[in-house]
Order: sequence, then C-alpha cells, then structure tokens
Amino acid sequence: MRPLQLSPDTAVKLAKALHVPLEQLMHMPQHILIQKLVELEKQNAADEKKS
Repeated sequence: MRPLQLSPDTAVKLAKALHVPLEQLMHMPQHILIQKLVELEKQNAADEKKS
C-alpha cells in the first residue's frame, strides 16, 4: 500500500485533528481516513450547535 499523497502541512494538521501519530496517518487506508474525517466533521457540527 502506498502512503497517502498529502502535503506535509496537511498531514501534520490532520494528525493533530484526528489525534493519531503522523506515521499512522500516512499509512492509513484512504477509506478509513475518510470515515474519520466524517466523524470529526459531525463532532464539529455538534459543537457548533451547542455554542
């Protein structure tokens, strides 16, 4: 499996947002990354509704 094709800045920001190590993020399957991004977006939307 190839590492994800992300810029270094994007990879660092995603790793921080998803609370995963950078190395794990780069070797994460794309469908799992998309699933985690959807979960993060749902959480952000719920937080915005509370505010």
